[in-house]
Amino acid sequence: MTVLLETKGVSKRYGALRALEDVSIAIRPEEVVSVVGPNGAGKTTLVNLLTGLLTPSSGEVLFMGDNIAGIGPVRLAERGLVRSFQLIQIFPQLTVAETIAAAVVSRQKKRWRLFASLRSDQAIGRRVAEVAEIFGLAHRLTVPAATLSQGEKKLLDVASAFALDPRIILLDEPTSGVSTGEKHGIMRTLIGAGKRAGVQSILLVEHDMDLVAAYSQRIIALLEGRVRADLPPDQFFSDPQLIESVIGKRASYRC
Repeated sequence: MTVLLETKGVSKRYGALRALEDVSIAIRPEEVVSVVGPNGAGKTTLVNLLTGLLTPSSGEVLFMGDNIAGIGPVRLAERGLVRSFQLIQIFPQLTVAETIAAAVVSRQKKRWRLFASLRSDQAIGRRVAEVAEIFGLAHRLTVPAATLSQGEKKLLDVASAFALDPRIILLDEPTSGVSTGEKHGIMRTLIGAGKRAGVQSILLVEHDMDLVAAYSQRIIALLEGRVRADLPPDQFFSDPQLIESVIGKRASYRC
């Protein structure tokens, strides 16, 4: 099967500190893959390698077969891999439409004509409306981003990433700071939006194991900089020792 994004024997060291050691993973089409692990396991380092922010000390990071080590998130987004950050990256003074349009304009390389483009470019307007509708924000287009609920701000943040037309999107704690009652609704919206928008795969970094269990096809667990497991959810959650080593407690989850 085609591999979209992969690492081959990747290690990352900072002097004597070993953040990752011999990590090999592969993300294929039509997958939601979750990366889990305790604090200090190497999740952030892995994500920064996958999104071009870091260069590995050894090994390869490949997207669509090309080496992307250290190329940076802007060039990587142009190739089709986009990261949505845990901290909401919206500008509160902009409206919902303007926030999404900023991503659309950037994707079309019209960076310095944002607001003129909004008024005059019907194609941009149509794309903004399309993305907003996918994320349930069509009725909020004229509303300042600052006035949105926390859940809506999360959706807007991810909608801006989807507007870049990625093949793969990396979601970094997409429901952090959101009430428990909203989390599953947001995840269902994100997964459904990905399918409608043509996103081929989603890589999810998530601490909420209920969400991991409910929406993942595979779970990659990191522990002390190494891959401790790479399993489908039913196998992952059926191993109490694995759960305890990765999460730090024994628990049961519905897959």
